[in-house]
Amino acid sequence: MAIKPGKPSSFLIFPWGLASILLLMILNLTLSDAWFNKNWSWISLVLIIPAAILENFKVGYSTMRIMFLKVVFSLLSFLLVGMVFGSALTKIYNEKFVSDTASFKAITLPWYVLLALVVLLLIQVAQLFSMLKAVKREFMQLDPDQ
Repeated sequence: MAIKPGKPSSFLIFPWGLASILLLMILNLTLSDAWFNKNWSWISLVLIIPAAILENFKVGYSTMRIMFLKVVFSLLSFLLVGMVFGSALTKIYNEKFVSDTASFKAITLPWYVLLALVVLLLIQVAQLFSMLKAVKREFMQLDPDQ
């Protein structure tokens, strides 16, 4: 009697890292600068630590659907953070080298938000490497020579 693998739970499929990056960006863009400057450490702490813990729960699950979605969501996270970094660097460049009369739109990010985004991306990188180890382990089990 063959055991059918069930549908993976939504907890395993949900992109916790990408969701925390999106929440961090939305909070930074919508809340006033004075309030965000006072409470940035708590906001980052509440978003980064749960994302890291919840993403680490996914490490042991190596079904192809979960691994594929993990790669897709990691790539989306890198894309989103890259666009945000590009916009922040554009604002810094325009403030330093372009005349003051030029009008430009860019995202203003304080250094601590950039640091929080880098930490979230490092978590994503660690998850990708752990996923590669799981894929190697799964393929080694299927190897008839082993």
